[in-house]
Amino acid sequence: MIWKTRITEMINGLQYPIIMGAFAIIGRAEFAAAFSEAGGLGIVTALNFGTSEGFHKEIEKMKKLTNKPYGVNFTVWPPQVRSTTGRDRTEESYFDFLDIALDAGVKVYTTSAYKAAELGRKIHDAGGVWFHKCATVKHAISAEKAGADGVTIVGLEGTGFKNPNQNTTLVNMTMARKLLKVPLIAAGGIGDARGFLAALAMGADAVCFGSAIMATKESPAPEVWKSQVLNQDIFDEKFYKKIFHLELRDSAIGSMAVGHVNEETTIKEFIQNIIINAEEILRNWGVKGDEFNNT
Repeated sequence: MIWKTRITEMINGLQYPIIMGAFAIIGRAEFAAAFSEAGGLGIVTALNFGTSEGFHKEIEKMKKLTNKPYGVNFTVWPPQVRSTTGRDRTEESYFDFLDIALDAGVKVYTTSAYKAAELGRKIHDAGGVWFHKCATVKHAISAEKAGADGVTIVGLEGTGFKNPNQNTTLVNMTMARKLLKVPLIAAGGIGDARGFLAALAMGADAVCFGSAIMATKESPAPEVWKSQVLNQDIFDEKFYKKIFHLELRDSAIGSMAVGHVNEETTIKEFIQNIIINAEEILRNWGVKGDEFNNT
């Protein structure tokens, strides 16, 4: 089945409306290239590289590993995070990295955590596509006004950077589809074909997978992280403390999506399982034809 959404139409050569999460530490070329080769949009996370030279080498490696579409993420720390934790990544600190990526021909960019309008303008000036990732619909509306070509909205079921005013993925997608015009990318707690289809039905144009792919064979995550994903009980009290009460911030607990992860697979197997099972569900619902189209 051909999968056609506003996101696949926007990104030339993207086979499925499936996007890799922007991972700290492990969001590197081998992992991202495997994701792109499997039909999704792999993401190299610039935050993982301390120098422009190191980032340049990673982009060159990415170009050797795949000729499929991929993107680069810039995580911009909010001022309060920079002042209390010493994390110093500002929007301006990425300008040299952005120039490297643009010179290498990268077309798709994601930004996250804080405002990134200047990066977005530079991306647009070079003919690139800019998606901004945020935790609330309110911030998504601001990103749309700032010129983002699409927004990723992370539901409360997700992990990583959290917001006290975060809503669930269901509320995010249905309300954002009502309030925004740009394409939407759903994230947060999605780990199987039903979640994938549900997000598209709620208004998403693509789905971002994070915790659900941490235990794949190509993932460079340490074995202790993978074991946590494979053996985590999502009904454990620790899950609720982190996911729903914003506690245990630095723990290794993943999102609710890990409840769907039962074994270590390849990235290709993971994505194919999503697509094959989604197509079977659509057929069982009476959907006919060889194309999914919600553009």
